Amino acid sequence: MDICKTCKNKLYCGKKGCLIYSKLLGLKTNKLIEGNKDFFGDVPNIFVGRYGYPDIRVGMLSTEEYMGNDNTKLWIEKKFDIDKIISLRSLMINSTFNVSVKTKNNRFLETSQEIALSKKPVDVEINLDKVPKFGIVNPQREAIPFGPSVKLMKASICENPKIPMKVEKVVSDSDLKAVDAMSYLSKNGYDEHYLTKILSSGSVGVKTQRKLVPTRWAITAVDDTLGKGKIRKIKDFRSSAFKIHFGGYMGNYYIALFFPGVWSYELFETYVHSSEYCTDYENYDGRKEYASATAGGYYAARIGLLEKMELSKEQASVLLLRFITDEYYAPLGVWVVRTAVRKCMESDVLEFDCREKMIEHALNFIKQRFTYDAQEMIKNSLLIKEIKEQRKLFEF
Repeated sequence: MDICKTCKNKLYCGKKGCLIYSKLLGLKTNKLIEGNKDFFGDVPNIFVGRYGYPDIRVGMLSTEEYMGNDNTKLWIEKKFDIDKIISLRSLMINSTFNVSVKTKNNRFLETSQEIALSKKPVDVEINLDKVPKFGIVNPQREAIPFGPSVKLMKASICENPKIPMKVEKVVSDSDLKAVDAMSYLSKNGYDEHYLTKILSSGSVGVKTQRKLVPTRWAITAVDDTLGKGKIRKIKDFRSSAFKIHFGGYMGNYYIALFFPGVWSYELFETYVHSSEYCTDYENYDGRKEYASATAGGYYAARIGLLEKMELSKEQASVLLLRFITDEYYAPLGVWVVRTAVRKCMESDVLEFDCREKMIEHALNFIKQRFTYDAQEMIKNSLLIKEIKEQRKLFEF
């Protein structure tokens, strides 16, 4: 069983079992609806599994009628709610085949790569092993949930995929590293969702080292790669003032405390009805290990902070506190985290003349807004501890 994106199955809600995960797993219509075994459909994306690695399962996420089922920008712009998004995602069939990550010559893999590189959904003739039954949603860690998984028997592309020239450029460059390809495409306006498709398909990187990357890993790799690039850039910027941003999306609320000084970052995550939390931290030199407590959300949240600092040409030590409310009753993937932090950074800023006043304001605000006592977070913050020690050394 996979785990809940809200608290990683640590049961911060105090329940005996994960109700959020169970609700998404069991979301269904009153009656399972049978689809078509053979159909012409739009395929906007692929899903690369990780179980059994390096021998894994890859799926073409297909739908008979594309209605923005894989368009996070549309969902945000049109303010789709959780039910609407789940409804769209439940209609996506994961048409699967088995393959090794280093496989080169495989017709299904080649088709999947063309789909992944295309900026728009690709019209594909799909033939499945059996009739798909819609109604149940399959939740994924970090990735967006989708509908039924059915073995793929045949797939034929019926149109030329719309692959941008800049994407073709990095794919054809056999000496370009994957991290450099991601950075180049990001600077040219391609978002994390599209970059994840490209990276997971094994289409970029040094030719001899190319391989499929499980979608969950690719999401984090893209966020981490882009984040590290921005960190290198902001380290040359001036120091920020004491200031706070607050905002959120779909029941995921963030309060960001900016402390003057060099770059460092700490994330706390909690469910508002629990005193438990998880946290990860990095100092100026960065992390050497994966942020296992907060997982992919750590890297996704960091992107929004760095974008703000890049825009304002400043750096700071940032304490980011995430409060998850009952509004977020079904996990939808870390794109929600990116969106929530970006909205937080777009909010009006409050500035303070000292650390103590800023922390006091944050604690009072959190108490009033969420009826939550965040004193333990502040007390156990490695970032604040580091700031205090630096001040003592300076005074000494």
